[in-house]
Amino acid sequence: MAGAVLTALLGLFFAFDAIPKILGVPFAREGTEALGFSPDKTAVIGWVLLVCLAVFLLPRTAVLGALGLTAYLGGAVTMNLHADKPLAGFVLSGVYVGVLVWIALILRRPELLRVLGVRRR
Repeated sequence: MAGAVLTALLGLFFAFDAIPKILGVPFAREGTEALGFSPDKTAVIGWVLLVCLAVFLLPRTAVLGALGLTAYLGGAVTMNLHADKPLAGFVLSGVYVGVLVWIALILRRPELLRVLGVRRR
């Protein structure tokens, strides 16, 4: 149950990030440009995030989706670092959210702990 709730919250968080980018909402384009991207790349970034999110939300492909979201968030960390954003509030926020993605996945699929070598049997 906790895994489903956390997954739903993460889904809303990522959807609220991706959809304005896809629709070209001005604040999304401005934010993307502030990080050093050309504004015409905003929709591409939004679509990448939305595809990773969809793959994460499907039970059969959730692990692949978590990997995609982790890669996306790694890019966010890199770009925020490159843009000289504050460490705790901006740069590491991608790390915090990435940890939540993996916690949600493990709560949904506890057998993954064996694959990670944390649990035996």
